[in-house]
Amino acid sequence: MHRSVLTRLIIFLVASVAALIYLTPTFVKDPAKDLPSWWGSILPSDRIHLGLDLQGGSHLILEVKVDKAIENNLERARGDLTNLLRERGISGVSVERIQGTQIQLKVPAANVDRVRGVLKGDFPNLAVANTQPGGATTDFFLTLSKEELRSLRDYAVDQSLETIRNRIDQFGVSEPIIQRQGQSDILIQLPGIQDPERAKEIIGKTALLEFKLVDDNANVEDAVKSGPPPGRQVLYGQGGKGEGGLGAEKVAYVLEARTLMTGEYITDARVRPSQQLQGPYVELILNTTGARLFEQITAANVKRRLAIVLDNRVYSAPVIQERIGGGRASITGSFDIKEARDLSIILRAGALPAPVEIVEERTVGPSLGQDSINQGVTSFIVGGALVIVFMIAYYKGAGLLANVAVIFNILYMMAVLAGFQAVLTLPGIAGIVLTIGMAVDANVLINERIREELRGGRAVRSAIEAGYQNALPAILDSNVTTFLSGVILFQFGTGPIKGFAVTLCIGILTTVITAVYLTRIYYDYRLGARNLARISI
Repeated sequence: MHRSVLTRLIIFLVASVAALIYLTPTFVKDPAKDLPSWWGSILPSDRIHLGLDLQGGSHLILEVKVDKAIENNLERARGDLTNLLRERGISGVSVERIQGTQIQLKVPAANVDRVRGVLKGDFPNLAVANTQPGGATTDFFLTLSKEELRSLRDYAVDQSLETIRNRIDQFGVSEPIIQRQGQSDILIQLPGIQDPERAKEIIGKTALLEFKLVDDNANVEDAVKSGPPPGRQVLYGQGGKGEGGLGAEKVAYVLEARTLMTGEYITDARVRPSQQLQGPYVELILNTTGARLFEQITAANVKRRLAIVLDNRVYSAPVIQERIGGGRASITGSFDIKEARDLSIILRAGALPAPVEIVEERTVGPSLGQDSINQGVTSFIVGGALVIVFMIAYYKGAGLLANVAVIFNILYMMAVLAGFQAVLTLPGIAGIVLTIGMAVDANVLINERIREELRGGRAVRSAIEAGYQNALPAILDSNVTTFLSGVILFQFGTGPIKGFAVTLCIGILTTVITAVYLTRIYYDYRLGARNLARISI
């Protein structure tokens, strides 16, 4: 056997064995039980992931409440403006947020110019919508600029998308689809999810973590009945297990409205066991700035209760016994391990910049997925069988060779899907069926060129070489243009279109390899073994 033929044959044999190894976990019922214990440590153990339309799962569309993000930004700007005016010694200025999207300043006449200077120099994103001069005071009405509003809306949706993506990745869903849809919606597909309610709870929780002081001098009953005093708020949690503990009883807390610190300083959140609390707790690890701020807060409020508030629910309110350094804090409560883990996931992934609301929800059952699989397999078998029959009937032995190349093409394509942990969807199966047709099309071009050369009186060896040489440019041109189309579909398409594009692009690569180079190995072997006078084509 010629050395080059032998080398190419060995390469394809190795590739075929590797493909079978990659596909073995896919075709066993339960890889964890049916494969040897050593398999996962040495050989690939990932199977082909099935999409939502094949294995069932949850389909959600979330609407990001971008107006709430704008209100939160204005509230922060109001607080920053109040603090800066106090630092600059500008007194007598009233700063209030009105109508949700405006800030009203009542400025004494003597300080109007100084306030204008502060707004112009330190708050360029705030635009003066209107001024109303009066006798003793001048009213300024501030709004966010149009550019800032547009930027905030885009940021709220994009940041929400990334935060949700982080939460789902830590939740452990294989190959979810998470993408922006329209101006303020996010599309989420969770294939194979077993607990959709828990997933929705993790995805949709705003996760705004705040540290606030408890006002122990306030009368809780009066605050609940008649409203809290100025600068205070009433929030609820569970209590009854002692200092800072959470029991089954609902308890009201009167808190100072001012937030001392938020969860933006958290770098990590971990579940820790505790014998004293008879259950796990969540340990927070703060960054350098957060550690310094938390140390200052605890040092200034020894013997006071510090409430840890998540989404307006008091999780714990322990007494600060001493200054706490080292950048670590903890959230205690009557958690079970699942609740503690979910809370750590939410805190670790970060807070949503705005609330989200589920506006559409569909659950695809596994039975529907199985029906889709059966229909897809049926279409695959019928389409493949028709192609095989046609090729053998029209091209005889060369057609049979083309069919063998198609089989190897499918083998390599499925192995690549398994190796890259790609998701196989129903449109993906359509892409595989289309790839079969394109693979045969390449061999049709080659076989027709060989026929033409044989009709022209060329010898078999010369006709085969000319056939492959002359057909290759046309094969590459058609496959490259189709591959680029698949790339565009993957880049700009939605979930089902991406599933089609993935199998199409992978199939084109394996088609060129098998239809051109694998079949050529056979002809080179035949030509090297004997002088062929004729071939079946």
